[in-house]
Amino acid sequence: MPLPKIRKTAPEQSNPNNGLAEASDPQRSRDGTGGMGLLGKFLFDRTPAKQPTDAIPIAKIAPRDLIEARTSKQSHLYRLGHSTVLMKFGADYWLADPVFSARVSPSRFIGPKRFHAPPLDITDLPPLKGVVISHNHYDHLDRATIRALIGKVERYIVPIGVAKYLIGWGVAPKDITELGWWQSVEAGTLRITATPTQHFSGRGLRDGNKSLWASFVFQFADQQVFFGSDSGYFDGFAKIGARFGRFDVTLLESGAYDTAWPTVHMTPEETIQAHLDLGGGVLMPIHNGTFRLAFHPWKEPLERLVILAAERDVTLLTPNIGARVVLGAPVECNAWWGDIR
Repeated sequence: MPLPKIRKTAPEQSNPNNGLAEASDPQRSRDGTGGMGLLGKFLFDRTPAKQPTDAIPIAKIAPRDLIEARTSKQSHLYRLGHSTVLMKFGADYWLADPVFSARVSPSRFIGPKRFHAPPLDITDLPPLKGVVISHNHYDHLDRATIRALIGKVERYIVPIGVAKYLIGWGVAPKDITELGWWQSVEAGTLRITATPTQHFSGRGLRDGNKSLWASFVFQFADQQVFFGSDSGYFDGFAKIGARFGRFDVTLLESGAYDTAWPTVHMTPEETIQAHLDLGGGVLMPIHNGTFRLAFHPWKEPLERLVILAAERDVTLLTPNIGARVVLGAPVECNAWWGDIR
């Protein structure tokens, strides 16, 4: 099968470094997001309900249903856990920040462990037109998952500096497109644009902020989806909203906030404001309910968002992990976490 036609637009003249130099403010990685002090805090943290003791309800995805859905003209989203989202535009599937491993860590034996299994096995994914990766942190870029996807993916779209990881794990360089902020690629009738976030990058002690991080805008027909990945709250959301207009759905992080790192992750209040800044129609929170990456109770972000969304007149979409979401369909907030201990 031939690769999709990819056309890459030039970066803005006002941003000749494609965002990397602008983004690489070392202050953003000095907010308590790493180091032995953080490790000790995790080891001895006594936060109540820091992870669920009951099973999280999962909507299992049948591989046959994904194949049959290709004939539908509707665009679909499936949240597979944490920030992993499967999206169908036209007859094509795209996967964002795929993580199927049991832990998000350099080790298979220590580090944050999944609260639940993925709603389908990685081998049951349909052929993918593309994979989009936001940055190189372990909970967004997973080596075992990338290796397992080889042969199933036609194209990888990543920020500048991230291709080297994929190439080292066996992905062909010709299949990878790196983007700077405000650069776009087109695959058929789908247009994907990398947009700014306020975050940082690094997988070890010596690669801090050596690669870019990004959010992504997906434009298909008259639909627009914003995939926010990780970001602190900043004026970039309003700039993205002003440039692209109303989004059908915003996929925004809410679930790894702490007073120690206010510039690189958002509180639920900031997530709501970011959604409004973007001109979002429906808010679908991600980055919660799968891994313990902060010190608040595991379902606190979702509980706070329900209250805040009602106060700010925001339409909140919280499907079960694995449930199909049809863009443009009526939305009902499903508080699946309510009775879970």
